[in-house]
Amino acid sequence: MKIATVALAGLAFCAFTNVHAAYPDRPIKMIVPWAAGGDTDNIFRPFAPALQKALGGATVVIANVGGASGTVGAREAKSAPADGYTLYAVHDYIHSTYYIGLTDVNYWDFEPVCLISATPSIVTASPKTKWTTMKELVDDAKARSGQISVGATLGSTSHFFPALVEKAAGIKFKYISYDGLAQRMNAILGGHIDLTDGNLTQKGKVDAGQLKFIAIASEQRSPEIPNTPTLKELGYNVVYSVSRGLLAPKGTPADILAKLEGSCAAASKDPAFADSMKKQGTDVRYLDRKGYLEFLKQNDTLNKDLSRELGILKR
Repeated sequence: MKIATVALAGLAFCAFTNVHAAYPDRPIKMIVPWAAGGDTDNIFRPFAPALQKALGGATVVIANVGGASGTVGAREAKSAPADGYTLYAVHDYIHSTYYIGLTDVNYWDFEPVCLISATPSIVTASPKTKWTTMKELVDDAKARSGQISVGATLGSTSHFFPALVEKAAGIKFKYISYDGLAQRMNAILGGHIDLTDGNLTQKGKVDAGQLKFIAIASEQRSPEIPNTPTLKELGYNVVYSVSRGLLAPKGTPADILAKLEGSCAAASKDPAFADSMKKQGTDVRYLDRKGYLEFLKQNDTLNKDLSRELGILKR
């Protein structure tokens, strides 16, 4: 009887491990909590096929779940089964939306998988505005305090970046809320707002005269736009990038997380992905699970401190 029990237990264990060893044996859903066509979508779409290849050909399907400053997608990802078949494509907004009280979801509700990229932010203006330099913008903002309109997803990176510029320059903007970059771009291209948080994905529109780059928030000037000064060199100590990575629902088995981590490492080295990121003015910045967790902890502290400084901390 004991032998039979041990044998059955052994068979059950083998069956359990075989299920995990076969992972993935069906499509993986990657939740992007913004509309199609936005920056997060544009970064993870070329990453998905690279990840598919690294996983041995398993299908990775992008699911755009927008709404409520990205928090609708966050809640769906949090409540998904912890089986490795749902991934959450996230950026820094997961911290800020928590601390300003838009959601009760934060990074600790998930398992870190990997960081894949960082995109420097750029002060981006409508061509209808009269400024061509940061000095002209700041002088006008001081003369018309609270009247220059900025399109932002409130509580997200597109809100925090211009808020840092406000603080550094001693000015005040008027914020108009949009749900993601795609909506903000439509608004600024239509001349409905003066400014937004842009990046090098809009370079073509700048070259065509549809937008203006005023200053970039990187340490050094970008070789893609060498005539655009950094905020730092102009005397505004603002260095800011939007960092993106993958999370999995809390409780996802360790062996599945390990396979995803290794596949992410391989996908981040994929030449097609690297080429796509270069075209989008984004740095490929891979961190493994341990490194990404440390990054998330540090970034969380930074977002909490910034929320407190801006007077919008709710938690």
